[in-house]
Amino acid sequence: MRATLMYGAGDVRVETVADPVIQEPTDAIVRIVAGCICGSDLWPYASRKDTDEGSRMGHEFVGVIEELGSETTDLAIGDFVIVPFVVSDGTCDFCREGLQTSCRHGGHWGGDQDGGQGERARVPQASGTVVVVPVGFDEKLIPSLLSLSDVMSTGYHAAKKAQIEAGQTVAVIGDGAVGLSAVIAAKLMGATRIILMGRHEARTDLGREFGATDVVAERGDEAIARVLELTDGDGAHAVLEAVGLRPALETAIAIVRDGGVISRVGVPQFTEVPIGRREFMRNITLTGGVAPARAYIDELLPLVLDGTIEPGKVFDRTIGIDEVPAGYKAMADREALKVLIRP
Repeated sequence: MRATLMYGAGDVRVETVADPVIQEPTDAIVRIVAGCICGSDLWPYASRKDTDEGSRMGHEFVGVIEELGSETTDLAIGDFVIVPFVVSDGTCDFCREGLQTSCRHGGHWGGDQDGGQGERARVPQASGTVVVVPVGFDEKLIPSLLSLSDVMSTGYHAAKKAQIEAGQTVAVIGDGAVGLSAVIAAKLMGATRIILMGRHEARTDLGREFGATDVVAERGDEAIARVLELTDGDGAHAVLEAVGLRPALETAIAIVRDGGVISRVGVPQFTEVPIGRREFMRNITLTGGVAPARAYIDELLPLVLDGTIEPGKVFDRTIGIDEVPAGYKAMADREALKVLIRP
């Protein structure tokens, strides 16, 4: 089969690899109907050291079950499934608590394992990992179903951890796919003012469609001043940080209301958090983390199926498997927001 491998910074190749096979009785083999390139894939695309053996790529996909191990349950060959970006058994204490990202028997896609940017994948712990989509869904929903495997669930996680309440003002930092998904989530939770901080007009226009009431295109001190102006000097009740860079967190600290919450879901590219005595005295809460997508898909899937939300609109380019290297470049060059792959 064909699959994507990364050999170094800017070096993405699509190669022929061995077809996946059942290795454990809890496995499933899924034929990938749609995968995608994630913003987090761009970090190694920009900085990965060269290697002789490429790493398999992709951690978001949907597809059809073709084979099942003997110990899988509640699954059938032919099921259309959403595959979250983390493997989980569904039975350990963390999974039962809704924190599948800490599953005691979990795992991750890619590396020397199958990834989502290919034609097929072996799914370990299949019964605890995948979510079956009810039969009869509209094929046009595939992009939105795919978004639940990561970006929509991650944006939702940002809003859930911020404990947004109806009537609050929320600021979202970042106009990428996760930030736009966070706008959807903030609206779902009843925020009446949603300030989207981003400077790419096509993306912020989509953010307005998703529910953003204001757009702040400035950066740095100008951006901070603009948000404070919009909030009568108080700042936002919740700030959802979807970038992962230190300046984004510094902005979040500057624009959050005293007693407010900063929820960070952008993968941090730094280690020191600039919160000291002054921030302590403001009673700011810092939360967030990696999203347990498997916990949220059950909540979000009905909203996609009935048309309440359409997060699949974040995909603005669709490519075939052999075009994946060009898809990486398009996202890295900001020519595409999020690229969908149809093997």
